[in-house]
Amino acid sequence: MNQTLRDAAQRLAPVSDTPRLDAELLMAHALGVERQAVLLDPSRFDVPAEFATLVGRRLMHEPVAYIVGYRDFWTIRLQVGPGMLIPRPDSETLIEAAIDHFGTGGPKRILDLGTGPGTLLLAALAQWPEAHGLGIDESEKAVTYAEDNAVDLEMDERVRFRVGDWALGLDGQFDLILCNPPYIADSEALMPDVAGHEPAGALFAGADGLDDYRRIIPDLPRLLAPGGLAALEIGHTQHILVRELAETAGFKVACRQDLGGRDRALLLTRA
Repeated sequence: MNQTLRDAAQRLAPVSDTPRLDAELLMAHALGVERQAVLLDPSRFDVPAEFATLVGRRLMHEPVAYIVGYRDFWTIRLQVGPGMLIPRPDSETLIEAAIDHFGTGGPKRILDLGTGPGTLLLAALAQWPEAHGLGIDESEKAVTYAEDNAVDLEMDERVRFRVGDWALGLDGQFDLILCNPPYIADSEALMPDVAGHEPAGALFAGADGLDDYRRIIPDLPRLLAPGGLAALEIGHTQHILVRELAETAGFKVACRQDLGGRDRALLLTRA
């Protein structure tokens, strides 16, 4: 087993930044167990025939999350598949910032704009069991994934998802607004895993990557409750430009970096 994993990791190295992790996740999926079981006692397992097929799919740049059908994020596991933006650890920066803002009391009403498979909203609801939330996405497929994830996580009584165009037509105020919009410039080259598989509509946002911020931010003053927080994910070079948009809308703005030390979240509060 160990040799098989080493060989697979070596084969995957040209197509992955995390070849050993990919091999372990694919092996666990083929065996129908958690990755920890493979790591703790690999000698108890025989290599399943399906493993070679899974490695072959990864060699064609298919994302591991699509192959295994899920991605772990924060404290939850989310079902994902083709057509879904895959949750990424960098986005956890928004949840960390919200925890620092609210502490243990937490927000009561949470809005997630561009929710995808429910990533940020369901992570926040897991953090604050008394909170309720609304998730909006333009994709019916994303909303279906989000609803299924809410059921799997036993949160469906506390959350609603619906198809929508950002905050268009949305009423009411929210203590916490989360948003990970498309922010990649149309001309920017992406890794084959992303460019060939993840939905372009969840990635690209015009010539400078700011088109969706220009639509979202002007709506936030009417939606953010007093004492609340709006946390927007940004590309690591977009801090100044998105800050200017937020300050023009009347917000105080702070920036939080991700674990790699890159600007990742702009934190908007009422001025």
